[in-house]
Amino acid sequence: MKDKFYAYIQKLQDQICAGLEAVDGTTKFREDLWKRPEGGGGRTRVIENGNVFEKGGVNISAVHGKLPEAMQKMFGVGEADFFACGLSLVLHPKNPMAPTVHANWRYFEMYDESGKVIEQWFGGGQDLTPYYLFEEDAKHFHQTCKTACDKHNPEFYPKYKKQCDAYFWNAHRNEARGIGGLFFDYCKANEQMSMEDWYNFVTEVANSFLEAYVPIVERRKNLEYSPENRTWQEIRRGRYVEFNLVHDKGTLFGLKTNGRIESILMSLPPHVQWVYDHHAETGSIEEKLVNVLENPIDWI
Repeated sequence: MKDKFYAYIQKLQDQICAGLEAVDGTTKFREDLWKRPEGGGGRTRVIENGNVFEKGGVNISAVHGKLPEAMQKMFGVGEADFFACGLSLVLHPKNPMAPTVHANWRYFEMYDESGKVIEQWFGGGQDLTPYYLFEEDAKHFHQTCKTACDKHNPEFYPKYKKQCDAYFWNAHRNEARGIGGLFFDYCKANEQMSMEDWYNFVTEVANSFLEAYVPIVERRKNLEYSPENRTWQEIRRGRYVEFNLVHDKGTLFGLKTNGRIESILMSLPPHVQWVYDHHAETGSIEEKLVNVLENPIDWI
């Protein structure tokens, strides 16, 4: 399973990067190969200062070795060997009318002393963070997520949509980071789903990413915007940064386990503002977004 999924995410990285380069039209991803001293490594691809994407990354990694102490505590186990691989992406468009997007699909194995697999699971999801709310975009993104889920279980979309709303919640601001999507973790074999079934589900969702995101960017990338729109985008990006550095488990885990810092912080946008005690103007389109972030809704 680990070989199968790692081969899959390598191809997926190629497909997604090619699709995004076609949308941008001016800039290519820069590739950075790296090795992890304790075992494994990754292939980071970053796009910067493009016509459409101000900054973005589509990264894959496959790491293995002794389970770090922080993970031992997290899983309630002693010393063990592990393998983990996944693809993680974040894209920050230049135009404030186009949304930021994040996605991640991952697989994990843990072994006993004889090398036998004792734990294995999938995790992942995809979520959208707009700066200006276009309801047709929100509905399109969520419908694409639902269509992928429904091919495997009609209960998946409502369940994982709810988990996404709960996870990407900036508790210190009492608002969502964005308008959600899907979030699932610890997807293990059970009576209904084998590991092969979970593989098919996760790859179905991952294969839907370009369909979920690209039409939205195409609609918004050339819309006119003002300096005030840009300021609002940068203030909202500040909330994105706050979530990633204060609450996001992946970021915090990476920072605590001597992870590769450039890959961990790839998600942060290049231009951000923190304006003291800033509030959206009453009745404005900016306030429309905030109202939805404070009270997540069902888009379908």
